[in-house]
Amino acid sequence: MNLVRVHELSAEILDEVERAVVGKRDPLELVLTGFLADGHVLLEDYPGLAKTLAARSFAQVLSMRFTRIQFTPDLMPADVTGSSIWNQRDVDFEFRPGPIFTNLLLADEINRAPPKTQAALLEAMQERQVTIEGETHRLEPPFLVIATQNPIEYEGTYPLPEAQLDRFLLRTAFGYPAREDEMEVLGRRIERGSDELELRPVIDRETLLEMQQAIEQVHVAESVRGYCVDLAAATRRSESSAVGASPRGSLALLKLARCKAAFAGRDFVLPDDVKAVAVPALAHRLVLRPELWVQRISSEDVVRDVLATVPTPPPEDLSEQ
Repeated sequence: MNLVRVHELSAEILDEVERAVVGKRDPLELVLTGFLADGHVLLEDYPGLAKTLAARSFAQVLSMRFTRIQFTPDLMPADVTGSSIWNQRDVDFEFRPGPIFTNLLLADEINRAPPKTQAALLEAMQERQVTIEGETHRLEPPFLVIATQNPIEYEGTYPLPEAQLDRFLLRTAFGYPAREDEMEVLGRRIERGSDELELRPVIDRETLLEMQQAIEQVHVAESVRGYCVDLAAATRRSESSAVGASPRGSLALLKLARCKAAFAGRDFVLPDDVKAVAVPALAHRLVLRPELWVQRISSEDVVRDVLATVPTPPPEDLSEQ
């Protein structure tokens, strides 16, 4: 598959998903960017802002097997990964796969589950496999996770540790819709006469894997690669950060910027592509100094400060293609 086809299919996918999630083109594009980069997405937003709807819509449009897990304080690791059950007929243990054996997993309110259950996702997210009672089970590609968490209700929750946050390629939010978009939502609901909305499948799982592979054709000049490294390194030197972005952060910049370029119909990455994905790619990887919480300085603010201070590669350095 060539990059022109990736550009065309991406626009078609987003157009179809926007039939369900109205007026949120930019965050929807970020989610699709994460999928094409073969990464996991963390949606941190208030209730009722279409996080679950977006996940279901992408699953329909991309023709992927979809599973939703509602994370609760009593959820056990076996409820996610599956377990071995004694089969009396065969006089042997039989593995019963859990909901993690899917293509698109929605981990709803992931911070409501205890750390042991959250940790059950770590191996699956990073290695695309789960190990149960010493036996390794591979997860069929594509395997993508969309996790959600509510940024205002922390009572009875277990904040995700940095090691698990780092497993997410990007973090984004949808936010409240504009008035005209919310009016459009109401108008479409009246026109349909039903809460349910069936979306048209645009591609299948094999095509998604081809699109992911096609992204590897996008050229990244050495100066742009250096820009990714410099941005990640600057978060480590920032006076506001207790812990900066790891090399996994600069890799996330590289992957997402390539997808951003492909969405724009280009076969090469510009510094503007890196800037466009820097906040969702890096902000959740930072640990701020405790005193900054009182000053209401966020990790997003720190990344924006870094973008303003790290020199952008000059245009002439981008000619090496």
